[in-house]
Amino acid sequence: MRRPEFRHIELGDVSSTNAECMERARAGDAGGLWITATRQTGGRGRRGRTWVSEPGNLYSSLLLIDPGPQQALASLPLAVTVAVYEALASVLPVEARGALKIKWPNDLLIDGHKTSGILIEAEQLADGRRAVVIGCGINVAHRPDTGLYPSTCLADQGSATTPQDLFARLVVSMDEVLNDWDQGRGLARIRSAWIERAEGIGKPVTVNLPDRQIHGLFDGIDDEGRLMLAMPDGGTQMIASGDVFFA
Repeated sequence: MRRPEFRHIELGDVSSTNAECMERARAGDAGGLWITATRQTGGRGRRGRTWVSEPGNLYSSLLLIDPGPQQALASLPLAVTVAVYEALASVLPVEARGALKIKWPNDLLIDGHKTSGILIEAEQLADGRRAVVIGCGINVAHRPDTGLYPSTCLADQGSATTPQDLFARLVVSMDEVLNDWDQGRGLARIRSAWIERAEGIGKPVTVNLPDRQIHGLFDGIDDEGRLMLAMPDGGTQMIASGDVFFA
């Protein structure tokens, strides 16, 4: 196994690890930088939601600079989610590992309970480079109320891992999966791995959109990670963003 070529900065209290990474990108950092924090005072989830971030859980972000062509970046979240899945699977007891699933678009569930969130942000820098920050928050010792879905933590699932041990495993799995993704060239393999680990494919789902709610069968994902929803009329609707609930 080759050694991952990442740097790591460990911080105490920060507003958010994503924000710390982006500030360093704007200041000229070359990327390949992981930042972890003991606590986040302004942690964020998808669509601007608060991510409660007390000590004992893992708060980490990876800064990448120009990780691939613009058209390939839509599939990057698929690779990231598979990497987080692999890190979690490596610290779970066998009986809990079988209940670990990916919930579209990029949440990790154990027996239907959320244990991890991923937030990917991108910015075109003043010097023309594109900064991509991959934020991964994982419930290790605590399970804050997410509001939308029931939550769990690794300790509740019988895992004795620490944030430090889990982070070391995440660094390795992220390196391996990003190399498999290969700037989008390995998309077919990544998409297949995502689908194999997904919850609810072929089952009825409800998708909450900002302006409406729709129902259909979860029919997989396309090459950009969009949810393919088989509709009652026989058509297929592509969903780029929304909250999914299983029937």
